[in-house]
Amino acid sequence: MEERPETELISIPATPRASTPEILTPSGQRSPRPASKEAKSSTAWTPTSFISPRFLSPIGTPMKRVLINMKGYLEEVGHLTKLNPQDAWLPITESRNGNAHYAAFHNLNAGVGFQALVLPVAFAFLGWSWGILSLTIAYCWQLYTLWILVQLHEAVPGKRYNRYVELAQAAFGERLGLWLALFPTVYLSAGTATALILIGGETMKLFFQIVCGPLCSSNPLTTVEWYLVFTSLCIVLSQLPNLNSIAGLSLIGAITAITYSTMVWVLSVSQQRPPTISYEPLSLPSFSASVFSVMNALGIVAFAFRGHNLAMEIQATMPSTFKHPAHVPMWKGAKVAYFFIALCLFPVAIGGFWAYGNLMPSGGILNALYGFHSHDIPRGLLAMTFLLVVFNCLSSFQIYSMPVFDSFEASYTTRTNRPCSIWVRSGFRVFYGFISFFIGVALPFLSSLAGLLGGLTLPVTFAYPCFMWVLIKKPSKYSFNWYFNWILGWLGIAFSLAFSIGGVWSMVNSGLKLKFFKPPN
Repeated sequence: MEERPETELISIPATPRASTPEILTPSGQRSPRPASKEAKSSTAWTPTSFISPRFLSPIGTPMKRVLINMKGYLEEVGHLTKLNPQDAWLPITESRNGNAHYAAFHNLNAGVGFQALVLPVAFAFLGWSWGILSLTIAYCWQLYTLWILVQLHEAVPGKRYNRYVELAQAAFGERLGLWLALFPTVYLSAGTATALILIGGETMKLFFQIVCGPLCSSNPLTTVEWYLVFTSLCIVLSQLPNLNSIAGLSLIGAITAITYSTMVWVLSVSQQRPPTISYEPLSLPSFSASVFSVMNALGIVAFAFRGHNLAMEIQATMPSTFKHPAHVPMWKGAKVAYFFIALCLFPVAIGGFWAYGNLMPSGGILNALYGFHSHDIPRGLLAMTFLLVVFNCLSSFQIYSMPVFDSFEASYTTRTNRPCSIWVRSGFRVFYGFISFFIGVALPFLSSLAGLLGGLTLPVTFAYPCFMWVLIKKPSKYSFNWYFNWILGWLGIAFSLAFSIGGVWSMVNSGLKLKFFKPPN
């Protein structure tokens, strides 16, 4: 065997201008590390200080590279994160290559949807002043609690809270946190899926009527059959394996939401207003009925700001190191997303109420546009608006169903200690889709359901994050930060109870007991 020349075994001494090679971290990010004069002048000992050019000079080049890479890795990580091996089998944490763009897509898809279409219904009960004020306060409040959730994702060194329930357990305790967070988060996912089936199926029916026109057959599909068609499409799309794999769908959902939200309020404002329009809040026969209606309307406003139950899950799809923590790209994406959310929600609420006043039907601005102006707007433009709503509902169904899929698979993998096969995974998603369909058939009341959902799930968005910040971050007792978060948290709980009562009253007052077992035609 031929010996190497002696010159190859001698390493080149480091010079002040030399720089450490790029380090490829486990997350796939390259981190160049130029030599620092301050670092060289420092005499403080560190765990990697023995890996110096003086120490490495007698060592061959391959070993030198290994030790330098190890030094860069230790400096890059800074701490060891304990990973649960089961996370690699679950759809939320199966892929961790997310970025700020994915965060913006997911947050925008989750934050804008059918709930924006019923905001003018709330304004019909609240009027101009209280409607705009409540919408503005809710927007600022939920943006603050979203920032809290983003910061708490890695509040404890070496631990990532990948799901909302995990963070609640860390703050409130294992058992109490599970009871407080599991029901509203699962209810929010399942209730949103049910409402998406309602609005998606009804919109598909209206789209077919607009496109087909007088050429429709004498036996068109019933509303329930359109629900079934929409559910089947949702089940097909739900076969995508994990949260990062639906980033493209979230982008489509975000684009369609912005487009149809803009089209709906522009088309409504551009048409002539009804002659009998009024902007006075709807008056009801009794004081108690008026109070409950206002509570239900505020619940609709609260439900417009959904998506906080997905914040931890979205952030869990991103790589995180000590130098590049996940909260930085997550907050960048969230800020962009909520800028566009504001551009969608406020014009729809204000423009819709300006166009229809208290004549707004309970189904929202989309029903008002079709009912008042179906003959005034070109049929192609109206059909495009309804088709965009369908696409958005299909995309939103996927991201809101992902935590439920994750729960199903977590139970399975815990019992069997192995990942779900493709057949088991598909079976879970088909089962969930049809369960949501049957609930949608039994509860076809969109605006009342939105108010109740807003009341029951309000703590997830407005209350729990404030409590979690105090319990995990432990600000100084009796400081402004301490008082501020405790007051916001308890206000959120009080509003949740009031809005839930208003939502139940609205459902009962709408004749739910008489219609519960009678599906629509």
